Amino acid sequence: MQPKQNIVHLPVYQPGKPIDEVKRELGLTDVIKLASNENPFGCSPKAKEAIASLLDQVSIYPDGGAVQLTEAVAAHLGVGTDQIIFGAGSDEVILMIARAFLVPGDETIMAAPTFPQYKHNAEIEGAVIVEVPVDADGKHDLKAMLAKVNERTKIVWICNPNNPTGTMNTDAEIRAFLDAVPKHVLVVLDEAYAEYNVSGQYPDSMKLLKDYENVISLRTFSKIYGLASLRIGYGVGRPNVIRSVNQVREPFNTTSFAQKAALAAIGDQAFIDSCREANTKGIRQLQAKFGELGLRSFEAHGNFVMVDVQRPGKPVFEALLRKGIIVRHDPSWGYPTMIRVTVGSEEQNSKFLAALEEVLSEVAVS
Repeated sequence: MQPKQNIVHLPVYQPGKPIDEVKRELGLTDVIKLASNENPFGCSPKAKEAIASLLDQVSIYPDGGAVQLTEAVAAHLGVGTDQIIFGAGSDEVILMIARAFLVPGDETIMAAPTFPQYKHNAEIEGAVIVEVPVDADGKHDLKAMLAKVNERTKIVWICNPNNPTGTMNTDAEIRAFLDAVPKHVLVVLDEAYAEYNVSGQYPDSMKLLKDYENVISLRTFSKIYGLASLRIGYGVGRPNVIRSVNQVREPFNTTSFAQKAALAAIGDQAFIDSCREANTKGIRQLQAKFGELGLRSFEAHGNFVMVDVQRPGKPVFEALLRKGIIVRHDPSWGYPTMIRVTVGSEEQNSKFLAALEEVLSEVAVS
């Protein structure tokens, strides 16, 4: 049996190491995972109650249209119910966008480094990948990306805040880009970490949708809402764009548990506010210590920080692992001396910082 030739070279996504695997491999009993940008405070208690209420309905198919959740999200964002599509995480919405719009030979533009699923799904569809390096501050270089747009360009992906760098493009920068990009180009704003932003300059993508017909915003319940294991995210765009994406959506692609938990979670904005406040304090805690240690980090606008440890990142990652701290280091980022750490609770951050200080004295600067 022969697979499609354009997928044989594709890497398999490598998630952060699971806690249980690290305990088993290294004989540890206390492990902190700060690798996958999960919410260290879990999810709303109301979401847990919603999940428990469905235990007697496991044998029943979910609502294929996610009607109740669609109405709640539409009301929360101030958009129409025909402007929203749900997926098994925003990852599946990325997949559906690629499937709906890309054909072999189309060009698609993205930053480097950025979230790898844009490239992965575009390559499956046979599209031509155009990668534009981020600037010296780790931000999307929107002017350079605009210069790559041509008549063959179908989609531009903008991860904002960008994963893995954590940096942000402002509302003014995004608007300037949208003013210049041709209307035949779909601009995908992946805003998985939008709810963490406290800069005051973050794009208001719901207003952008009113002003620009070629924009779609991606959001998720995996990050600040703390429902990562349930896999539910969504896209928001003009009705005609959402209709096209919906035409390739699989039936029953989100579960009843995910829908009900998300419905309860979006109704508990007090919990979200508390997580945002704690995250902001956590970023300050991490960056203050990085400054003391003489380490440079990118500006952080999500729930993670990318820091230059000034020595090869892999042995730092491995040394932290032996101390029971899981962070992220990926050679494909193009930053060999940088690691990415999720913002944890104050206690988790303190343990990470203490371990990092020890590791920096153990791992030689090359």
